[in-house]
Amino acid sequence: MDAGCVRSSKGNLSPDIAVSGRNDHLAALSGVIDRANPAFGVAPRRQLNGTISCSGGFLAACALPVTAQESCVKNGSERFALVTGGGGFIGSHLCDRLIADGVRVVCVDSFRTGRRSNLAHLEGNPAFRLVEHDVIDELPAELKRLRFTRIYHLACPASPPHYQEDPEHTMMTNVVGTRNMLRLAESVGARLLLTSTSEVYGDPEVHPQNEDYRGWVNCTGPRACYDEGKRAAETLAFDFRRAGRADVRIARLFNTYGPRMHEDDGRVVSNVVCQALAGDDITIYGDGSQTRSFCYVEDIVDGLLQLMESEKADGVPVNLGNPDEMTVKALVDLVVEMTGTASRVVLRPLPQDDPRRRKPDIGRARDLLGWEPTIDVRDGLARTIAWFSSAEAPGWGTAAATGTDGALIQAAE
Repeated sequence: MDAGCVRSSKGNLSPDIAVSGRNDHLAALSGVIDRANPAFGVAPRRQLNGTISCSGGFLAACALPVTAQESCVKNGSERFALVTGGGGFIGSHLCDRLIADGVRVVCVDSFRTGRRSNLAHLEGNPAFRLVEHDVIDELPAELKRLRFTRIYHLACPASPPHYQEDPEHTMMTNVVGTRNMLRLAESVGARLLLTSTSEVYGDPEVHPQNEDYRGWVNCTGPRACYDEGKRAAETLAFDFRRAGRADVRIARLFNTYGPRMHEDDGRVVSNVVCQALAGDDITIYGDGSQTRSFCYVEDIVDGLLQLMESEKADGVPVNLGNPDEMTVKALVDLVVEMTGTASRVVLRPLPQDDPRRRKPDIGRARDLLGWEPTIDVRDGLARTIAWFSSAEAPGWGTAAATGTDGALIQAAE
Protein backbone atom coordinates (compact mmCIF):
# COMPACT_ATOMS: atom_id res chain seq x y z
CA MET A 1 0.00 0.00 0.00
CA ASP A 2 2.61 2.52 -1.05
CA ALA A 3 -0.11 5.02 -1.82
CA GLY A 4 -1.80 4.68 1.54
CA CYS A 5 -4.92 2.86 2.69
CA VAL A 6 -8.61 3.52 2.27
CA ARG A 7 -11.03 2.05 4.74
CA SER A 8 -14.60 1.94 3.51
CA SER A 9 -17.63 1.95 5.77
CA LYS A 10 -17.53 -1.85 5.49
CA GLY A 11 -14.00 -1.95 6.84
CA ASN A 12 -12.35 -3.15 3.61
CA LEU A 13 -8.85 -1.97 2.76
CA SER A 14 -7.87 -1.01 -0.76
CA PRO A 15 -5.07 0.90 -2.48
CA ASP A 16 -5.60 4.63 -2.71
CA ILE A 17 -4.77 6.80 -5.67
CA ALA A 18 -1.16 7.11 -6.79
CA VAL A 19 0.77 9.98 -5.32
CA SER A 20 2.89 12.56 -7.05
CA GLY A 21 6.14 10.85 -6.13
CA ARG A 22 7.50 14.07 -4.72
CA ASN A 23 9.76 13.31 -1.78
CA ASP A 24 11.09 16.68 -0.75
CA HIS A 25 12.37 16.97 2.80
CA LEU A 26 10.00 18.27 5.43
CA ALA A 27 12.63 20.62 6.79
CA ALA A 28 10.18 23.50 6.61
CA LEU A 29 7.62 21.65 8.69
CA SER A 30 6.17 24.00 11.29
CA GLY A 31 3.53 21.74 12.69
CA VAL A 32 0.84 21.43 10.04
CA ILE A 33 1.38 18.87 7.30
CA ASP A 34 -2.35 18.84 6.55
CA ARG A 35 -2.04 21.92 4.36
CA ALA A 36 -2.11 21.26 0.64
CA ASN A 37 1.48 22.17 -0.15
CA PRO A 38 3.07 20.61 -3.22
CA ALA A 39 6.48 21.03 -1.63
CA PHE A 40 5.46 18.34 0.82
CA GLY A 41 3.82 16.08 -1.77
CA VAL A 42 0.88 15.68 0.62
CA ALA A 43 -2.77 16.36 -0.11
CA PRO A 44 -5.23 17.27 2.64
CA ARG A 45 -6.95 14.29 4.20
CA ARG A 46 -10.66 14.16 3.61
CA GLN A 47 -13.65 12.18 4.79
CA LEU A 48 -16.30 11.29 2.22
CA ASN A 49 -19.49 9.32 2.81
CA GLY A 50 -18.17 7.48 5.82
CA THR A 51 -14.94 6.50 4.04
CA ILE A 52 -11.64 7.41 5.68
CA SER A 53 -9.37 8.38 2.82
CA CYS A 54 -5.66 8.97 3.14
CA SER A 55 -4.09 10.30 0.01
CA GLY A 56 -0.51 11.46 -0.14
CA GLY A 57 0.99 8.04 0.41
CA PHE A 58 3.53 7.73 3.17
CA LEU A 59 2.51 10.45 5.61
CA ALA A 60 -1.18 9.98 5.08
CA ALA A 61 -0.85 6.26 5.65
CA CYS A 62 1.02 6.93 8.87
CA ALA A 63 -1.72 9.32 9.95
CA LEU A 64 -4.52 6.77 9.79
CA PRO A 65 -6.88 6.66 12.75
CA VAL A 66 -5.85 3.95 15.17
CA THR A 67 -8.42 1.39 14.04
CA ALA A 68 -7.47 1.69 10.40
CA GLN A 69 -3.79 1.68 11.26
CA GLU A 70 -4.18 -1.51 13.27
CA SER A 71 -5.90 -3.13 10.30
CA CYS A 72 -3.04 -2.22 7.99
CA VAL A 73 -0.41 -3.48 10.43
CA LYS A 74 -2.26 -6.73 11.15
CA ASN A 75 -2.43 -7.41 7.43
CA GLY A 76 1.36 -7.09 7.33
CA SER A 77 1.18 -4.26 4.82
CA GLU A 78 2.73 -1.39 6.76
CA ARG A 79 5.34 -0.90 9.45
CA PHE A 80 6.14 2.62 10.63
CA ALA A 81 9.15 3.73 12.64
CA LEU A 82 10.29 7.07 14.00
CA VAL A 83 14.05 7.54 14.33
CA THR A 84 15.20 10.57 16.32
CA GLY A 85 18.77 11.57 15.63
CA GLY A 86 18.48 9.77 12.31
CA GLY A 87 20.89 12.17 10.63
CA GLY A 88 23.68 11.11 12.96
CA PHE A 89 26.37 8.48 12.63
CA ILE A 90 24.50 5.50 14.07
CA GLY A 91 21.02 6.84 13.33
CA SER A 92 21.60 7.12 9.59
CA HIS A 93 22.78 3.51 9.40
CA LEU A 94 19.69 2.50 11.36
CA CYS A 95 17.45 4.33 8.88
CA ASP A 96 19.14 2.44 6.05
CA ARG A 97 18.56 -0.93 7.67
CA LEU A 98 14.94 -0.26 8.56
CA ILE A 99 14.12 0.81 5.02
CA ALA A 100 15.97 -2.21 3.61
CA ASP A 101 13.81 -4.36 5.89
CA GLY A 102 10.62 -2.87 4.44
CA VAL A 103 9.87 -0.36 7.22
CA ARG A 104 8.64 3.16 6.46
CA VAL A 105 10.77 5.66 8.36
CA VAL A 106 10.24 9.19 9.61
CA CYS A 107 13.58 10.66 10.61
CA VAL A 108 13.63 13.57 13.07
CA ASP A 109 16.87 15.50 13.46
CA SER A 110 17.83 19.04 14.45
CA PHE A 111 21.17 18.75 12.62
CA ARG A 112 23.07 20.25 15.50
CA THR A 113 25.49 17.35 15.12
CA GLY A 114 23.77 15.18 12.51
CA ARG A 115 24.52 15.67 8.82
CA ARG A 116 22.18 15.95 5.88
CA SER A 117 24.82 14.24 3.77
CA ASN A 118 24.31 11.08 5.83
CA LEU A 119 20.76 10.93 4.46
CA ALA A 120 21.28 12.31 0.95
CA HIS A 121 21.07 8.86 -0.62
CA LEU A 122 17.56 8.44 0.83
CA GLU A 123 16.15 11.50 -0.94
CA GLY A 124 13.47 10.35 -3.32
CA ASN A 125 12.88 7.10 -1.46
CA PRO A 126 9.11 6.75 -0.96
CA ALA A 127 9.68 4.91 2.33
CA PHE A 128 11.55 7.82 3.93
CA ARG A 129 10.60 11.26 5.23
CA LEU A 130 12.78 13.79 7.02
CA VAL A 131 11.51 16.28 9.61
CA GLU A 132 13.95 18.89 10.87
CA HIS A 133 13.01 19.33 14.50
CA ASP A 134 14.63 19.53 17.93
CA VAL A 135 13.17 16.88 20.26
CA ILE A 136 13.37 19.35 23.15
CA ASP A 137 10.65 21.42 21.52
CA GLU A 138 6.95 20.64 21.37
CA LEU A 139 6.35 18.06 18.69
CA PRO A 140 4.58 19.27 15.54
CA ALA A 141 0.88 18.50 15.85
CA GLU A 142 0.89 16.29 12.77
CA LEU A 143 3.84 14.27 14.02
CA LYS A 144 1.87 13.44 17.15
CA ARG A 145 -0.88 11.93 15.02
CA LEU A 146 1.33 9.62 13.00
CA ARG A 147 0.67 6.02 13.98
CA PHE A 148 4.17 4.75 14.66
CA THR A 149 4.64 1.20 15.88
CA ARG A 150 8.31 1.68 16.81
CA ILE A 151 10.26 4.71 18.07
CA TYR A 152 14.06 4.59 18.09
CA HIS A 153 15.24 7.47 20.26
CA LEU A 154 18.87 8.22 19.42
CA ALA A 155 18.80 12.03 19.47
CA CYS A 156 21.66 13.41 21.58
CA PRO A 157 25.22 14.54 20.96
CA ALA A 158 27.36 11.51 21.80
CA SER A 159 30.96 12.71 21.67
CA PRO A 160 32.70 14.98 24.18
CA PRO A 161 33.41 18.00 21.93
CA HIS A 162 29.79 17.98 20.80
CA TYR A 163 28.00 17.40 24.10
CA GLN A 164 30.32 19.78 25.96
CA GLU A 165 29.73 22.56 23.44
CA ASP A 166 26.28 23.21 24.91
CA PRO A 167 25.96 21.14 28.08
CA GLU A 168 22.58 22.62 29.00
CA HIS A 169 21.13 21.57 25.66
CA THR A 170 22.69 18.12 26.03
CA MET A 171 21.06 17.67 29.43
CA MET A 172 17.70 18.90 28.18
CA THR A 173 17.88 16.61 25.16
CA ASN A 174 18.33 13.67 27.49
CA VAL A 175 15.58 14.69 29.89
CA VAL A 176 12.97 16.80 28.07
CA GLY A 177 13.59 15.17 24.69
CA THR A 178 13.25 11.70 26.17
CA ARG A 179 10.07 12.68 28.02
CA ASN A 180 8.61 14.02 24.77
CA MET A 181 9.36 10.77 22.98
CA LEU A 182 7.98 8.66 25.84
CA ARG A 183 4.76 10.69 25.79
CA LEU A 184 4.51 10.16 22.05
CA ALA A 185 5.04 6.42 22.50
CA GLU A 186 2.34 6.42 25.16
CA SER A 187 -0.14 8.28 22.98
CA VAL A 188 0.25 6.10 19.88
CA GLY A 189 0.97 2.78 21.60
CA ALA A 190 4.44 2.45 20.09
CA ARG A 191 7.36 0.59 21.60
CA LEU A 192 10.30 2.91 22.32
CA LEU A 193 13.97 2.01 22.30
CA LEU A 194 16.27 4.45 24.11
CA THR A 195 19.94 4.42 23.21
CA SER A 196 21.78 4.97 26.47
CA THR A 197 25.51 4.67 26.90
CA SER A 198 28.40 2.92 28.59
CA GLU A 199 29.15 6.36 30.02
CA VAL A 200 26.62 5.59 32.76
CA TYR A 201 29.36 3.36 34.22
CA GLY A 202 31.78 6.32 34.38
CA ASP A 203 35.40 5.37 35.06
CA PRO A 204 34.52 1.83 36.17
CA GLU A 205 36.11 -0.09 39.00
CA VAL A 206 34.63 -3.37 37.74
CA HIS A 207 35.79 -5.10 34.53
CA PRO A 208 34.05 -6.02 32.36
CA GLN A 209 30.96 -3.94 33.11
CA ASN A 210 27.64 -5.76 33.30
CA GLU A 211 24.26 -4.07 33.48
CA ASP A 212 23.97 -4.48 37.26
CA TYR A 213 27.09 -2.39 37.89
CA ARG A 214 26.03 1.06 39.08
CA GLY A 215 29.14 2.87 37.96
CA TRP A 216 31.67 5.37 39.23
CA VAL A 217 30.60 8.71 37.77
CA ASN A 218 31.56 12.31 38.52
CA CYS A 219 28.08 13.86 38.66
CA THR A 220 29.42 17.46 38.62
CA GLY A 221 32.28 17.12 36.13
CA PRO A 222 32.51 18.42 32.55
CA ARG A 223 31.13 15.15 31.18
CA ALA A 224 28.16 15.01 33.56
CA CYS A 225 25.71 16.61 31.13
CA TYR A 226 25.97 13.43 29.08
CA ASP A 227 26.65 10.77 31.75
CA GLU A 228 24.00 11.98 34.17
CA GLY A 229 21.67 13.00 31.37
CA LYS A 230 21.61 9.44 30.07
CA ARG A 231 21.05 8.12 33.59
CA ALA A 232 18.08 10.47 33.92
CA ALA A 233 16.76 9.33 30.53
CA GLU A 234 16.91 5.70 31.65
CA THR A 235 15.09 6.63 34.86
CA LEU A 236 12.30 8.31 32.91
CA ALA A 237 11.96 5.35 30.57
CA PHE A 238 11.68 2.84 33.39
CA ASP A 239 9.27 5.11 35.29
CA PHE A 240 6.98 5.18 32.25
CA ARG A 241 7.27 1.40 31.99
CA ARG A 242 6.50 0.80 35.68
CA ALA A 243 3.45 3.04 35.39
CA GLY A 244 2.22 1.03 32.41
CA ARG A 245 2.48 4.08 30.19
CA ALA A 246 5.01 2.87 27.62
CA ASP A 247 6.68 -0.28 26.35
CA VAL A 248 10.42 0.46 26.44
CA ARG A 249 13.78 -1.10 25.63
CA ILE A 250 17.14 0.31 26.79
CA ALA A 251 20.44 -0.18 24.94
CA ARG A 252 23.71 0.84 26.56
CA LEU A 253 26.09 1.40 23.66
CA PHE A 254 29.84 1.04 23.96
CA ASN A 255 32.47 2.52 21.63
CA THR A 256 31.16 2.40 18.07
CA TYR A 257 32.99 3.26 14.86
CA GLY A 258 32.52 3.12 11.10
CA PRO A 259 31.61 5.21 8.05
CA ARG A 260 29.83 8.54 8.65
CA MET A 261 31.68 9.29 11.86
CA HIS A 262 32.40 12.96 12.37
CA GLU A 263 36.03 13.76 11.76
CA ASP A 264 35.95 16.20 14.69
CA ASP A 265 33.96 14.17 17.19
CA GLY A 266 36.82 13.31 19.52
CA ARG A 267 36.42 9.57 19.06
CA VAL A 268 39.75 7.85 18.98
CA VAL A 269 39.07 5.92 15.75
CA SER A 270 38.09 8.93 13.63
CA ASN A 271 40.83 11.04 15.17
CA VAL A 272 43.59 8.52 14.49
CA VAL A 273 42.35 7.56 11.01
CA CYS A 274 42.06 11.19 9.87
CA GLN A 275 45.47 12.11 11.26
CA ALA A 276 47.06 9.06 9.64
CA LEU A 277 45.50 9.73 6.23
CA ALA A 278 46.54 13.39 6.39
CA GLY A 279 50.09 12.51 7.42
CA ASP A 280 49.73 14.60 10.58
CA ASP A 281 51.02 13.73 14.02
CA ILE A 282 48.83 11.07 15.61
CA THR A 283 47.71 12.18 19.05
CA ILE A 284 47.40 9.76 21.95
CA TYR A 285 45.96 11.14 25.17
CA GLY A 286 47.70 9.50 28.09
CA ASP A 287 50.29 6.81 27.47
CA GLY A 288 48.06 4.70 25.25
CA SER A 289 47.61 1.93 27.80
CA GLN A 290 43.95 2.80 28.39
CA THR A 291 41.63 0.25 26.80
CA ARG A 292 38.49 0.42 24.70
CA SER A 293 36.29 -2.16 23.01
CA PHE A 294 35.50 -1.04 19.48
CA CYS A 295 32.30 -2.25 17.83
CA TYR A 296 31.55 -1.70 14.15
CA VAL A 297 28.38 0.27 13.45
CA GLU A 298 26.65 -2.50 11.47
CA ASP A 299 26.91 -4.81 14.47
CA ILE A 300 25.44 -2.14 16.73
CA VAL A 301 22.51 -1.61 14.35
CA ASP A 302 21.88 -5.37 14.31
CA GLY A 303 21.79 -5.29 18.10
CA LEU A 304 19.36 -2.37 18.19
CA LEU A 305 16.97 -4.09 15.79
CA GLN A 306 17.06 -7.34 17.74
CA LEU A 307 16.62 -5.56 21.07
CA MET A 308 13.62 -3.60 19.79
CA GLU A 309 11.81 -6.80 18.80
CA SER A 310 12.80 -8.82 21.86
CA GLU A 311 10.13 -9.74 24.38
CA LYS A 312 12.74 -11.17 26.75
CA ALA A 313 14.55 -7.84 27.16
CA ASP A 314 11.53 -6.03 28.59
CA GLY A 315 12.42 -4.12 31.75
CA VAL A 316 16.21 -4.47 31.67
CA PRO A 317 19.03 -2.44 30.10
CA VAL A 318 21.20 -4.35 27.63
CA ASN A 319 24.87 -3.69 26.85
CA LEU A 320 25.74 -3.60 23.14
CA GLY A 321 29.42 -3.51 22.29
CA ASN A 322 32.49 -5.52 21.43
CA PRO A 323 33.83 -7.57 24.36
CA ASP A 324 37.29 -7.78 22.74
CA GLU A 325 39.33 -5.19 24.60
CA MET A 326 42.37 -3.45 23.08
CA THR A 327 44.64 -0.60 24.12
CA VAL A 328 44.56 2.74 22.37
CA LYS A 329 48.22 2.23 21.44
CA ALA A 330 47.38 -1.10 19.78
CA LEU A 331 44.66 0.64 17.78
CA VAL A 332 47.09 3.35 16.67
CA ASP A 333 49.68 0.76 15.64
CA LEU A 334 47.05 -1.07 13.58
CA VAL A 335 45.90 2.11 11.81
CA VAL A 336 49.51 3.09 11.06
CA GLU A 337 50.10 -0.35 9.56
CA MET A 338 46.92 -0.33 7.48
CA THR A 339 47.35 3.21 6.11
CA GLY A 340 51.12 3.07 5.62
CA THR A 341 51.37 6.56 7.08
CA ALA A 342 54.64 8.19 8.09
CA SER A 343 52.88 10.10 10.87
CA ARG A 344 54.59 10.47 14.22
CA VAL A 345 52.82 9.48 17.43
CA VAL A 346 52.59 12.28 20.01
CA LEU A 347 51.51 11.82 23.63
CA ARG A 348 49.29 14.42 25.33
CA PRO A 349 47.85 14.61 28.87
CA LEU A 350 44.78 12.48 29.54
CA PRO A 351 41.61 14.62 29.89
CA GLN A 352 39.63 14.80 33.13
CA ASP A 353 37.39 11.82 33.91
CA ASP A 354 38.54 9.87 30.85
CA PRO A 355 38.05 6.20 31.84
CA ARG A 356 41.12 3.99 31.96
CA ARG A 357 39.24 0.86 30.93
CA ARG A 358 35.98 0.21 29.15
CA LYS A 359 34.81 -3.29 28.25
CA PRO A 360 31.24 -4.59 28.06
CA ASP A 361 29.92 -7.78 29.51
CA ILE A 362 27.49 -8.80 26.75
CA GLY A 363 26.22 -11.93 28.46
CA ARG A 364 22.71 -10.49 28.65
CA ALA A 365 22.69 -9.62 24.93
CA ARG A 366 23.85 -13.14 24.11
CA ASP A 367 21.27 -14.76 26.39
CA LEU A 368 18.24 -12.59 25.57
CA LEU A 369 18.93 -11.58 21.97
CA GLY A 370 21.33 -14.18 20.65
CA TRP A 371 23.47 -11.21 19.63
CA GLU A 372 27.20 -10.65 19.50
CA PRO A 373 29.40 -8.65 17.13
CA THR A 374 30.62 -10.42 14.00
CA ILE A 375 32.91 -7.85 12.31
CA ASP A 376 36.47 -7.88 13.65
CA VAL A 377 38.42 -4.68 14.21
CA ARG A 378 40.74 -5.08 11.21
CA ASP A 379 37.81 -5.57 8.83
CA GLY A 380 35.86 -2.69 10.36
CA LEU A 381 38.87 -0.38 10.25
CA ALA A 382 39.47 -1.24 6.59
CA ARG A 383 35.91 -0.15 5.78
CA THR A 384 36.26 2.99 7.90
CA ILE A 385 39.58 3.98 6.34
CA ALA A 386 38.14 3.40 2.87
CA TRP A 387 35.19 5.67 3.68
CA PHE A 388 37.34 8.50 5.04
CA SER A 389 39.46 8.18 1.89
CA SER A 390 36.43 8.37 -0.40
CA ALA A 391 34.46 11.21 -1.94
CA GLU A 392 31.55 10.33 0.38
CA ALA A 393 33.36 11.68 3.43
CA PRO A 394 32.90 15.42 3.98
CA GLY A 395 36.05 17.40 3.27
CA TRP A 396 37.91 17.20 6.54
CA GLY A 397 41.30 18.54 5.53
CA THR A 398 43.81 17.66 8.19
CA ALA A 399 43.02 16.10 11.51
CA ALA A 400 44.81 18.97 13.19
CA ALA A 401 41.51 20.82 12.84
CA THR A 402 39.57 18.26 14.85
CA GLY A 403 39.71 20.08 18.13
CA THR A 404 41.82 21.60 20.86
CA ASP A 405 43.97 19.89 23.42
CA GLY A 406 41.81 18.09 25.92
CA ALA A 407 38.76 18.07 23.67
CA LEU A 408 39.75 14.98 21.75
CA ILE A 409 39.04 12.26 24.22
CA GLN A 410 38.41 8.67 23.56
CA ALA A 411 35.53 7.47 25.67
CA ALA A 412 32.63 8.40 23.42
CA GLU A 413 30.56 5.77 21.66
